[in-house]
Amino acid sequence: MTINYNGNSHWRKRKKRRNCLLQISAISYRDFIHFALNETKSRTHLLPSPLQERYSSMTAVDGQTKIEMLSLEAPKIRLLRSMMIEGNAMQVLDFAAFPKPEFDLPIFCGNFFSTANTNIVVLDLNPLHDVISRGDYKEKYYDSLMTLGLKYTELLPWGGKLTSESIKFFSPIVIWSKFTSSKSNHEALYSAFMEYYKTWLELMEQAVEDTDPSQIMCNLEAQHRYLTWRAEKDPGHQVLKRLIGEKLAKDMLRNFLFSGVDELGSKTFLDYFPEYRSDDGRINEKRSIIGKSFETRPWNAKGEFVGNNLRN
Repeated sequence: MTINYNGNSHWRKRKKRRNCLLQISAISYRDFIHFALNETKSRTHLLPSPLQERYSSMTAVDGQTKIEMLSLEAPKIRLLRSMMIEGNAMQVLDFAAFPKPEFDLPIFCGNFFSTANTNIVVLDLNPLHDVISRGDYKEKYYDSLMTLGLKYTELLPWGGKLTSESIKFFSPIVIWSKFTSSKSNHEALYSAFMEYYKTWLELMEQAVEDTDPSQIMCNLEAQHRYLTWRAEKDPGHQVLKRLIGEKLAKDMLRNFLFSGVDELGSKTFLDYFPEYRSDDGRINEKRSIIGKSFETRPWNAKGEFVGNNLRN
């Protein structure tokens, strides 16, 4: 009796693990990367980034989870990079495209985390300049994209609280969502990724190079500020820390995922965000200092920010 019971229990555990793997593998982030690369190659000339030689692949401390990295550049793209994590219990994709400072293009951002039952996703054309205070920048890049944004906010609804500090780095068309794993949800995410990325590439093709040194410096500092925030406060830090340890995780954040944080400018995190300075002069580890967060989408259908009218 005992042997049979243990055998059945072991079989159930193996079946549960197998089902877990099957559900996770229902979505393959490799498809996202392949689509993006093929689409980019059809529109511009891609070359390997110098980062590729150092950051290509590694195995996590568990000996099973694989981390694959890819980095490229193009005439208008300072860095096009992806990091994909594949493990027994999760899949992660961090995909981004950073423009060269001669262009005030938004930053393409796709961050997806999936387990057997849960998906947490952010997909956006992150504004280089603040769309809440810069109406001209919002009008230039986002007013014509609201129909696209509204289409997918219906399919992939708002995922809950987002801090007021973070919201400044998102656009009115951001997809921030949490959903259960299903074929229809995964198809909606893939469709959104394809449309958002094709839209970003179209903006890139249309972009005219700035020749005004002051505007180029403005773009450069805006991108450096973005990189500085992400390198310090990106939630993916904890995932990487568990997989490869604190030292390698910090190296990955600063020198690969947000490469440029040490090269594009000399300002520190506390120079940009002094409100995070703690009494001992260090950076406060809290995600939010203001304490305000948005449980619902803080933009209306016209892309106007209405967050100041919302309660925490």
